[in-house]
Amino acid sequence: MAKYYIGIDFGGMSAKAGLFDEHSKLLAKDTVKTSKDDNYLTTVAKMAQLVKKLCADHGVPLKNVKRVGLASPGVIDSKKGVVVRWGNYDWTDKPLAADMRAATGLDVGVVNDANAAAYGESVYGAAKEYASSILITLGTGVGSGIIIDGKLFEGSRGAGAEAGHMVIQVGGVPCGCGRRGCFEQYASASALIRDTKKAMFEDKGSKMWELAGGDPERVDGKTAFAAARAGDETAQKVVKNYIMYLGEGIINLVSIFRPDAVILGGGVCNEGEYLLAPLRKYVAERLYVGADKVPLTINRAALGNDAGIYGALAFAMA
Repeated sequence: MAKYYIGIDFGGMSAKAGLFDEHSKLLAKDTVKTSKDDNYLTTVAKMAQLVKKLCADHGVPLKNVKRVGLASPGVIDSKKGVVVRWGNYDWTDKPLAADMRAATGLDVGVVNDANAAAYGESVYGAAKEYASSILITLGTGVGSGIIIDGKLFEGSRGAGAEAGHMVIQVGGVPCGCGRRGCFEQYASASALIRDTKKAMFEDKGSKMWELAGGDPERVDGKTAFAAARAGDETAQKVVKNYIMYLGEGIINLVSIFRPDAVILGGGVCNEGEYLLAPLRKYVAERLYVGADKVPLTINRAALGNDAGIYGALAFAMA
């Protein structure tokens, strides 16, 4: 009897599910909308229905699904399958794995979404050649996941690996976590956009104004990089500072964990070598023990928007 697995990437606005065969081949995907306005059990019911629909649409009996992996935001106790805390939905101590099992009749495991993405890249993506790796996702905030000797590092009750909230500038920019100067306040896409706007108002002649159509609200993570490529000195300073802060965060993490590879995800990474080449140089020149002695690779993530479902799959199959 053929066996199948399902990986779910659950987020604040949607849950995306992938149906895989026992060889990790992606057979189909489907999505359902989610909302913080729904209560907890309604959200569970939506994801359970997504699992059932995905199987029904592709002729897979539920009994043939060996396990479901579910990647969720928040602090996740993956051993117990409990969402310890997720502020966006105001969830505390929710037994998500048990409730999904009750709703589907399937074995379900739950893991933090950033950890899942790191696991997915480790097993199927850009870090699959390396025993130890760190994934850093540059988005609204800075997400991270750590793989040590092929195993996911989660910390006590899944509350570890929150690299976005290590302070790299004491007394710096206020963070939503309540502290100041956190890594994500300097290296996230949101931070890049903030700093781009600030630089534009300090230099009204910057090409960044033209690229934004004269409207600061149209600034995105590409604006400073595009202007820098075109020779705009103000934009080049924005990019240089961004790479500096990102580099400092990476150096801190490498000094502690010394992975074989650091993998970067998120839209900012679409800048490719224009970002990666100077970043590698910055990091290499400042490492405690140089990459000539202990090699370090810094590359882009490979799985893109499917990192979550592949990570959930890897967790389900582990």
